[in-house]
Parts: sequence; structure tokens; C-alpha cells
Amino acid sequence: MVLPVVAYGHPVLRKVCEEITPNYPDLKKLIGDMWDTMYHTNGVGVAAPQVNKPIRLFVIDTIQVVEGFDDQDKRDYPNEKPVKQVFINAHKIEETGKPWPYNEGCLSIPKIREDVSRPAKVKLRYMDENFQQHEAEFDGITARVILHEYDHIEGKLFIDYLPSLKKRLIKKKLDDISTGKVKVDYRMLLPK
Repeated sequence: MVLPVVAYGHPVLRKVCEEITPNYPDLKKLIGDMWDTMYHTNGVGVAAPQVNKPIRLFVIDTIQVVEGFDDQDKRDYPNEKPVKQVFINAHKIEETGKPWPYNEGCLSIPKIREDVSRPAKVKLRYMDENFQQHEAEFDGITARVILHEYDHIEGKLFIDYLPSLKKRLIKKKLDDISTGKVKVDYRMLLPK
């Protein structure tokens, strides 16, 4: 089932999310609904706070991104391996590598895209959908998508990385999003 995406300004987007246990109510259904929501919105990742759940859970699928690489992308990211993964109770161990800019967007902040610099690699400890623990390092576009979604479970948004002047320039657009004055092809849950 496709869930409504929480719009910018909703307090759940600023919460540091709670860990969950394997007996979290309807977890398999929630994960399935998150996949449905992500694909319906043409996203490459979605975090639980974006569907109004303040828990440490996000899903990513970079297959479309990697398959859609043009020749320049293939040269820039020659070793990029697509990843489709569920991340539960993720905790960042370290970020490494030279930070690099990339134009990011967010389902909760539609119609706004800005360059954000992030480290090239991230190492995480997390559990999969079967609550098997993993520790893995990711790089390239996949690391960026993970860091973006990880920020969501830490109560951060990609716009937090923008210089103050850029934030002032997009303030009206952000206000429009939080009041529902933005047209998207998916349902949004507005702040109260």
C-alpha cells in the first residue's frame, strides 16, 4: 500500500528515531508499504519518518540510478554496484573519503534540489529485515543515498547542509510545501 509522504515542517521529520525490536507491530507490512511508496514516488530511498513512523528504519534501491548512468556517470563511478536493502536500527560507524557535491532532492521536500557535499564512503552497523546484524561499507552514489536516508532517522534534512543564504532563498518554497501549495503525484501528510 502506498503511504502518504510527510511534508516538510511536520515534527516527525525532526525527531531522532527510536530503535525497534523484531516484534514491532506489522513490521513486514510496513517495510512492504515503504517499498511501494518509494517506487510509486520514483524515489531511491525512503525513511520511516517520511511515512510518519519515528523509528530507525529505511529502505533504498539504487538499481534504477546505476542502470540509468550516462557515459560520464560510468566514468565517474566505475565500480558502482546497485544496492536494494532494508536498514533497521542503523548506526554510522564512520564516514571517510573526500566530500563531493551532488544534486539532492527529497520526497518530503518536493520540487527543491540543491548540491550537498557528503563524504565518499560510509560504514554502518545495521540489521536487515530478518534482524540479522551486518557491518558494511558503502561508497559512491549508494553511500550518498544511505547518508541521506540515515539523516532522516537522525532528524536531519538535506537542506540543513545548505549555506544560510541558500536557505533564505528557498524559504518561500519550503513554506509552500508545509502548507500544501505544491503539486506532486503522491499523497502528502501536511504538518498540523
